[in-house]
Amino acid sequence: MKSIISTTQAPSAIGTYSQAVKVNNTVYLSGQIPLIPETMEVIEGGFSEQTEQVFKNLSAVCEAAGGSINDMVKVNIFMTDLSNFATVNEIMATYFQKPYPARAAIQISKLPKDVEIEIDGIMELPSLS
Repeated sequence: MKSIISTTQAPSAIGTYSQAVKVNNTVYLSGQIPLIPETMEVIEGGFSEQTEQVFKNLSAVCEAAGGSINDMVKVNIFMTDLSNFATVNEIMATYFQKPYPARAAIQISKLPKDVEIEIDGIMELPSLS
């Protein structure tokens, strides 16, 4: 049985998708881009600011699903310039504790609203015993 996860603390969906879908203890998080939830505008600044906002948005969706960003087991990072990879690592280390999730980092030519980064992933909620 699946349930839809939604929170006003993260940007609302701008297409035909949900912020996240939970099936049993697994949560599939849709890609987050650096939109400010209250305004739905791209955060001002450069790559660092965009990356921070994406992790804030992911954290909000994880919390709405009943977990935390540290419950993510797989992260997919899409960037328009892989030379920003060190910045992603630096910022990611402030959000995640070891052991870190599995991860892929991919350079692509374009992202929605011409942002520089988008991240999606999978979260496994702790079992309630």
